[in-house]
Amino acid sequence: MPMDAIPDLATLSLAEIARLAAEAKLPPVDKWNPTHCGDSEMRIARDGTWYHQGTPIGREAMVRLFSTILRREADGRYVLVTPVEKLDIAVDDAPFVAVEMKADGEGRDARLAFRLNTGDLVTAGPAHALRFADGEDGPRPYLHVRGGMEALVARPVYYELAERAIAAGGGTDHGAEGEAEPGIWSDGAFFPVRP
Repeated sequence: MPMDAIPDLATLSLAEIARLAAEAKLPPVDKWNPTHCGDSEMRIARDGTWYHQGTPIGREAMVRLFSTILRREADGRYVLVTPVEKLDIAVDDAPFVAVEMKADGEGRDARLAFRLNTGDLVTAGPAHALRFADGEDGPRPYLHVRGGMEALVARPVYYELAERAIAAGGGTDHGAEGEAEPGIWSDGAFFPVRP
């Protein structure tokens, strides 16, 4: 459950990470359709800090709780939703930040698990794609979390991804003229390391 202590990836095997991710029970926010009630006066900054009325929310448990009722609407807006109310929340970039990564295996057999700033665990793969976008400060990698919501991969974790791509010497022959395209493999899926 997301309210438990935040796991330490270094002490977990990938099998344990997969089990914990599968056990995480989130509220069925996709099934709740209450009337829109206004603005929550909350914002999630690019670094993953949650604010209420301009003040950072210091209680990690409160942030984790709010993250479980966060939803992205079809029009791209983010809302906090319960069975009886729906409130807008501003998101500067992505609502989550991938702050830690654990890797197992190499090449096509690799699996990459990420711990988010909210304590959630996500394994990159077909259901949780990695993508790379151009940013003012260089490439910005994102990891799909759920329901159209992504985690910005923190810069130190991005460097780990880049090292894996470089060490692999390319990833697959999807590049122009048969050149190996640099990328990352995880859980049987290949993710190019270019926007």
